[in-house]
Amino acid sequence: MTKSLVAIGFLGTTLDRNGKGAARWNKWRPTIGLCQQPDLPLDRLELIHGPSARDLGLAERIRADIQQVSPGTEVRLHPLALRNPWDFEEVYGALHDFASAYSFDTEHEDYLVHITTGTHVAQICWFLLTEARYLPARLVQTSPSRKHDENSDPAGIATLIDLDLSRYDPIASRFRREQVEGQSLLKSGIATRNPDFNRTIEQIERVALRSKAPMLLVGPTGAGKSFLARRVHELKRGRHQLGGRFIEVNCATLRGDGAMSTLFGHAKGAFTGAQNARDGLLRAADGGMLFLDEIGELGADEQAMLLKAIEEKRFFPLGADREVESDFQLIAGTHRDLRAKVADGSFREDLFARINLWTFALPGLAQRREDIEPNLDFELQRHAREQGRQVRFNLEAKRRYLAFAHASEARWAGNFRELSASITRMATLADSGRIDEALVEEEIERLRYAWGLESATEPLLDGRELDLFDQVQLRAVIDACRRAPSLSEAGRQLFAVSRQDKANPNDADRLRKYLARFGLDWQQLKS
Repeated sequence: MTKSLVAIGFLGTTLDRNGKGAARWNKWRPTIGLCQQPDLPLDRLELIHGPSARDLGLAERIRADIQQVSPGTEVRLHPLALRNPWDFEEVYGALHDFASAYSFDTEHEDYLVHITTGTHVAQICWFLLTEARYLPARLVQTSPSRKHDENSDPAGIATLIDLDLSRYDPIASRFRREQVEGQSLLKSGIATRNPDFNRTIEQIERVALRSKAPMLLVGPTGAGKSFLARRVHELKRGRHQLGGRFIEVNCATLRGDGAMSTLFGHAKGAFTGAQNARDGLLRAADGGMLFLDEIGELGADEQAMLLKAIEEKRFFPLGADREVESDFQLIAGTHRDLRAKVADGSFREDLFARINLWTFALPGLAQRREDIEPNLDFELQRHAREQGRQVRFNLEAKRRYLAFAHASEARWAGNFRELSASITRMATLADSGRIDEALVEEEIERLRYAWGLESATEPLLDGRELDLFDQVQLRAVIDACRRAPSLSEAGRQLFAVSRQDKANPNDADRLRKYLARFGLDWQQLKS
């Protein structure tokens, strides 16, 4: 079934008035020309015009002329009163109301929006409303014929502008490239491998550039909430969406009058010791971004004040009788379950609803072990920039560290902050710029001690004179045996590659013989 073609546009009060009497047919008039395009046979034209008698008279004359050149086109007139057609807010609101009230029938009709007529403000508003899909339409632009003689066609030409960027490969490629660059910025250029985290970053990038609404980052301490919030601020500044500062505050450190004063400022004399007025951090974040880490620790009064500041962009400093204004974007962070705090009454339900529009869960390092290796490289690069000294892992040392880092006993309670500290320690102690196996073993024991883990291997190695190579290998074997449910399963894991070359692999026997070389057996390891 062929759909009807409908165009919507303004009456051109200057161009559509072009020419008088019979001479008008030799002049280009955009609304008439639109109805003369052989490739765009209009079934209906929705013509918007001003409320004055002069505007109405011109609209009626244009409708009559259209009946001559395109008798199959129905013309509907729509008077629209605008006090100031150059005021963006007024024009956008009026056209938004028009679009909201119009009964679009996309199953039976296709729509065009004519952007040649009307003020430049109206043309921009048409574009914005169409791009946002308030108008399910394509844009059409008309212009005079390229010939400039008496033989030129007064109908002119028409060009369709489809806002589906996928139709324009070069433009689409540029947008995809900018999107990838934005995601890379949020990840500091770290080639993260965890698919869930990468999907989260993709969503954060889109939301950050399309919305000014608050974000809530949920994750354990050290998962990178503060780091990511800073990167979001950098991304938005780079796209000229924010011009102000990044202000960060840990709400867990705020108590009593100090909390109110720190966040909202205070008037002189508001409390004992308040000898001078103070602006507060919300004022400092005006035009920029405010990151409230551990927002669940805020007191009830601070929560109420914050809600008002988010919704109304204004608030009363402590002890003041006049409101101040601050327009900031909020990112909140927490490691707590705010829903549980709402349920027990310690966190306001209305505030939670306000900051919960965009909630992103950041997994801890233990849930992103595949991202440990790219973060090793990142931390070593950062160490080189800060200390002016390049440090690298020996191949076997890196393998040993990664094997431990991926093992189930590696708790990574401090998440990426703890990983950063671990790499910094080894890089600082590394002689000749190389982290060797001995340094890695020292660091592993240091981490085990910090996590309250007893060294399961040391008692078994006491009194044995072993080469460092055998010590490293035997520790890894013992760790694998302790994690495996059976001798055969431990053997399958340890000989996963070499067993494929054997017709009848006996992994349990191979492992038993290896342990016997050091006077060990399976029962001894599992006791």
